[in-house]
Amino acid sequence: MELEILFEDEYLIAINKPSGLLVHRTSIAAQETVFALQLLRDQIGQHVYPVHRLDRPTSGVLLFAKQEKVLPALKNLFSDREMEKIYLTIVRGIPAILQGTIDHPLKSERSGRLQEAKTNYQVLSESEMPFNSTGRYPTSRYSLLEVKPETGRTHQIRRHMAHIRHYILGDKKHGDNKQNIFLEREFGLQNLMLHAQSLSFTHPVGGQPVKLTCMPPSHFQRTLRDLNLQLSKN
Repeated sequence: MELEILFEDEYLIAINKPSGLLVHRTSIAAQETVFALQLLRDQIGQHVYPVHRLDRPTSGVLLFAKQEKVLPALKNLFSDREMEKIYLTIVRGIPAILQGTIDHPLKSERSGRLQEAKTNYQVLSESEMPFNSTGRYPTSRYSLLEVKPETGRTHQIRRHMAHIRHYILGDKKHGDNKQNIFLEREFGLQNLMLHAQSLSFTHPVGGQPVKLTCMPPSHFQRTLRDLNLQLSKN
């Protein structure tokens, strides 16, 4: 597998991570042998260092350092909330508030402590389809959201969408199983509809603004068409 490189200089490299690919080795999936870290290292012929991570089923912009000495500065950009992360996601239903903030603490999966968690969202497109996907209503409604997390908790966007009961399509852990089964049967949907569209920050060495972007993968765009949703607001 050859990874799509979105940006590369002496210090940084960013890829478009495919859905289903782990960032690095983890005990949760000990049987896996293929990782983005390993693939990118072999592809460019040098060690790389992950700056952040994306959930395995999430696609999109993933940033690595090419030199270990810039890693602390990059990680500080994340911890100081100076990295702007923008995601696209397709959810069940249409939020009553079309643009808002989900301010809901989440329990740490490691310590069990409640942690501050904030997610901003905006509805980009909405639709109502003439089928019953959950057994409750004669039609089904869907939304395409632009999402900007202010914090970086584990599965934050997925858990926050579940909290407001606008479940992300294809989310097998935090989503609506009835909906997922219906959409897989009718449309072949097997992927999580969550895509890291862009990452913006100040270069840790040069000081220039950097904005990395990538289009959603084909399965995401196919689901948009299937559910009559549009990528643009117009």
